Amino acid sequence: MDAAAETTPLLSVRDLRVSFALDEGLVRAVDGTSFDVMPGQVLGVVGESGCGKSVTMRAILQLVERPGRITSGEIRFRRDGEIVDLARLPPRGPVMRDIRGGEIALIPQEPMAAFSPVHTVGEQIIEAILLHGHRWGEKKLSRKDARDITVGLFRDVGISMPSQRVDAYSWQLSGGLRQRAMIAMALSCKPRLLIADEPTTAIDVTTQAQVLALLRDLQAKYNTAIIFITHDLGVIAQMASYVVVMYLGRVMEQGPVDEIFHTPKHPYTQALLRSIPSMTGTTRVALPVISGALPHPFNRPAGCPFHPRCPDVMERCSKAVPSLRPVTPTQLASCFLHHDQAEPS
Repeated sequence: MDAAAETTPLLSVRDLRVSFALDEGLVRAVDGTSFDVMPGQVLGVVGESGCGKSVTMRAILQLVERPGRITSGEIRFRRDGEIVDLARLPPRGPVMRDIRGGEIALIPQEPMAAFSPVHTVGEQIIEAILLHGHRWGEKKLSRKDARDITVGLFRDVGISMPSQRVDAYSWQLSGGLRQRAMIAMALSCKPRLLIADEPTTAIDVTTQAQVLALLRDLQAKYNTAIIFITHDLGVIAQMASYVVVMYLGRVMEQGPVDEIFHTPKHPYTQALLRSIPSMTGTTRVALPVISGALPHPFNRPAGCPFHPRCPDVMERCSKAVPSLRPVTPTQLASCFLHHDQAEPS
């Protein structure tokens, strides 16, 4: 790959908005999100539950459930030397179906719900490989070829007795093995971008460490770009090189992981970092918490979405939405503490 390709984003999301039209009113789940993913980069997306992380990623894959829909914005994906706006593609059209699973893959939160319980995990991966066989450089793969690839993938993700486990059903596997099988399925078509939606949420701490190490090794081996979604900043510190902090469907801050952790600019990022337990802190001392709670979806605050909970709130924060602007050479923040640029009303 040439140098120009390496410096051009693989995925560029611009002012993405996703809404759900419900009987009670309109829910703006994603409200103007923008970020880039570079080739081979691990991008961490962090924020409290309900801040729009997963909906953003499902929008990239055109998998937003009805009555949700992408209302505006661009999702520019680079493939075969051309830029494709995924937001403009029909969700069930041939181009989107080829990209989904083939070039952009998803590791969902709960693999038990992702696998069909009436088909073996191997059979489901084999079907995906047969569907996207061209990703392996073959016009037509036989079922035996696809099974051999699946066994090899099981071996790569650390599943013991791979030739036997290929014929197991999801309910016959432990949580850790199911998660590894889900990673194998996500990698089965050699995707250029892997979206990992809280892949360690439903597993124990020991297995979580193993899965994170596995993802790091596989990313290095295949040079696959990864979007890693989590509410756990400790996981972000281990996995990501760049971080996007979201709140109520908007990006509050983004930048390199070291700068976000050591010199956070947005009050929300600062509050998230203060709430991380310390290994060296005083015992029996309550952890700092972010005051208040996420607003109800039908009662979004005017102005900056974080201002009702912000310790540094100013009068302007309740009237205008700060735009996402550079505040250092490498960090961007949506906060009037650092610039005076507001979103157009």
